Amino acid sequence: MATETETGELLHQRGWRTAFTVAERVNAWATLVSAVERGYDDHIYVYANDLYCRNWLYEAWLLLDEHLVQLWTPQIKALDVRYKAATVDDDGQALDRFHRLPGPDLWWWRRHPRLLTGDLGRALRSAGAVGTDPDAA
Repeated sequence: MATETETGELLHQRGWRTAFTVAERVNAWATLVSAVERGYDDHIYVYANDLYCRNWLYEAWLLLDEHLVQLWTPQIKALDVRYKAATVDDDGQALDRFHRLPGPDLWWWRRHPRLLTGDLGRALRSAGAVGTDPDAA
């Protein structure tokens, strides 16, 4: 299994824009989860781009040495639980209108924010998403 540096380099060679660290991608996932909880209002394509931080973690987990996996997994699982609580599972139907969905193992692509606000909310509602609209209150 690979070290964190080796994993970042390998994933960069596979097409990721830079050799990220686990901490960078966990922080990006935490930032996205917090934004979704508050009401993510940026553009749908920015949201789709932001979801890729979780893809990186998924890919890295297949490569990282066991010690690093054990070290980071509790924090990622906690963020996953928060993301699931702040989103609705629609099997990706709304998001698929704007971005091709990856394989079924990448479950975060098959959910959309529960709070539909701003540009993202308008786009997802136009694709049939149902959620809470804090802007309508």
